[in-house]
Amino acid sequence: MATPEFTARTLRRLLASGVTTRAERLLAKMPPADVAPLLSDLTGDEARTVIELLFRQRRAALVMRELPPEMLPQLFEALSDQRIADVIARLEIDDLLELVDWIPEDRRAEVLQRLPDHRRDELMKAELYPESSAGRVMTTAFIGLDEKMAAQEAIDSIRAAGDGNESILYLYVVDDRRCLSGVVPIRRLVSSPPSRPVGEIMIPDPVCVRAEADQEEVAAVVRRYDLLAVPVVDVDNRLLGVITVDDVIDVITEEATEDMYHLAGLSDEDRVFSPALISIRKRLPWMLVNLGTCFLAAWVVGLFERTIEQVVALAVFMPVVAGMAGNGGTQSLTIITRAIALGEIEFSTGLRAAGKELAVGLVIGITTGVASAAIAMFWQAKPALGLALFLAMVVSMAVSGLMGAAVPLALKALRQDPALGSGVIVTTFTDVFAFFAFLGIATLMLDRLIA
Repeated sequence: MATPEFTARTLRRLLASGVTTRAERLLAKMPPADVAPLLSDLTGDEARTVIELLFRQRRAALVMRELPPEMLPQLFEALSDQRIADVIARLEIDDLLELVDWIPEDRRAEVLQRLPDHRRDELMKAELYPESSAGRVMTTAFIGLDEKMAAQEAIDSIRAAGDGNESILYLYVVDDRRCLSGVVPIRRLVSSPPSRPVGEIMIPDPVCVRAEADQEEVAAVVRRYDLLAVPVVDVDNRLLGVITVDDVIDVITEEATEDMYHLAGLSDEDRVFSPALISIRKRLPWMLVNLGTCFLAAWVVGLFERTIEQVVALAVFMPVVAGMAGNGGTQSLTIITRAIALGEIEFSTGLRAAGKELAVGLVIGITTGVASAAIAMFWQAKPALGLALFLAMVVSMAVSGLMGAAVPLALKALRQDPALGSGVIVTTFTDVFAFFAFLGIATLMLDRLIA
């Protein structure tokens, strides 16, 4: 297959020369996931032409679904309200929900008004579910079977659904009230005698999730039970929809991105193609907070100004202690945040995890403290300076390990996102404590340091 760079150049050349037939053939050979990045290199008019070509192939919606969300407003600007409605109407409800949020507010009502009535009603129902819930990521296209139906009839129902239904990974057995009774894996169905009732083939009481469940819970269920899809039910166990594994992968990616951004003090709306003004607006508040914490650390250093004046060599080693403590805290923070996200740890087991991180930090602090002390004594020829550096390294590394575990666990106990602000809090605490420990110990040993 051609490289994306070559394809982009070729596509632009074909569009510029008006040879749209060849461009259409080129696009037809490419998977939607490979077409989507090309749109970022096109002008508005070129993107509009490509969407029209894809629309003829009934692939425009699939390509739009693969686009980075921050690119959607730019693409929507190049399309009319009617064309946007025509394209997104072909999406599954979970993808439709996501794309609708990126339509400019001044055009959204008009676009939604142009959707077919049944799609608009379906969208309104889906919007009633909480943000990031199972109800928002499920697809309502699934095959429900009666338990008295023969296996051959069930197979015929799959054929009747065609190949456009991505959720046909399992078939679901429901009663007259559409309550979920069991699940029939495709492999078990096709290997059964044609006349065998699906009620005898099904797996009763299948794993399912409530529509109000958080999407992270859905991902945990799929991961724990190795499922390709999970049914979504209401409070009365009525089958509402299905969440397939590709949607779960999207959820895992979204949650991992969110945690990664939060650890760095970023918003998940700040992406590589986001406008500069959005990035500035999202990053600046956290940077101002970080500036305040930096001055807090500077204030601590200022408390020991006279000590530093008398032993200037302390200023050389301050970044060493703070840097090592910061890295140790970040490592513990990453381990604990990941464990919380994957459901491997709860607050009840947090004390054991925090104790382990404290012990790890202590051992690493002793090891790095010995190495640091040896370098300091060789460099400055002051054994007392080496001892102060050793003690500060041990204390700061142990405390940084403890705080890296305690902060996300405390946020979890307060029902806050453990990743939100943890990085700033832990970094601030480790820097402040590292400076205080090193300079405080040096102050206590001042007579030996200036001797």
